[in-house]
Amino acid sequence: MAVGVLALQGSFNEHIAALRKLGVKGVEIRKPEQLQSVVALIIPGGESTTMAKLAEYHNLFPALREFVKIGKPVWGTCAGLIFLANKATGQKTGGQELIGGLDCMVHRNFFGSQLQSFEAELLIPKIAAKEGGPPSFRGVFIRAPGILEVGPEVEVLADIPTPSNKTVHSGPSVESQEENGGSENKVIVAVKQGNLLATAFHPELTADTRWHSYFLKMISDVSEDTSSSTVSQSTEDLHFSEPPIYDLPIYQQQ
Repeated sequence: MAVGVLALQGSFNEHIAALRKLGVKGVEIRKPEQLQSVVALIIPGGESTTMAKLAEYHNLFPALREFVKIGKPVWGTCAGLIFLANKATGQKTGGQELIGGLDCMVHRNFFGSQLQSFEAELLIPKIAAKEGGPPSFRGVFIRAPGILEVGPEVEVLADIPTPSNKTVHSGPSVESQEENGGSENKVIVAVKQGNLLATAFHPELTADTRWHSYFLKMISDVSEDTSSSTVSQSTEDLHFSEPPIYDLPIYQQQ
């Protein structure tokens, strides 16, 4: 089994090293035809605008969208999360092209600049239940995005308190906190939807490989689902009825 790692820019080497620890071969992906040789794909963190320009230059977007649509497992970390989102806001002037498929609204650089990068303990009950280990994970956030809204088919895997200077739209995440008697708003930082996994933080920069192990198990799960249903049925929940939205409010970089 070979797992592809998009190697245009960013922390792709760290993902490959984490896969190696788990006995899995990671393959650097830079051209569309290389996707045919892998069973799954990781889109690493990095500078999302630069990655998008390089992906467009290599004509990767059509192949990446097809990879998602046919049900192959894809995990996006940080910039990769932005790529997978159906909607993104807070982009630089001119925006950037997205892959889409993940029914959520993402804010690019929600947590601020490079200087505002931080680490935080995340409660990950669903990951811990499947992978073992402690109930929390030390998340590394580097100029990280935040997930503002999610669709009904999206499973929330982790969230953290919203910074005092930020607001999130009213959505399932906020409502769930209110229903549980909590007054503190939270922003979502990890989700799963069908064959798609996304994290706003960088698991590849830690020694904890549980997120990589969780993703590898998704490959087996998706393969089993595909064998018992048609491809069209397995992709109905990905909300590709409309193209990804790129023309949301633009962040004017200072």
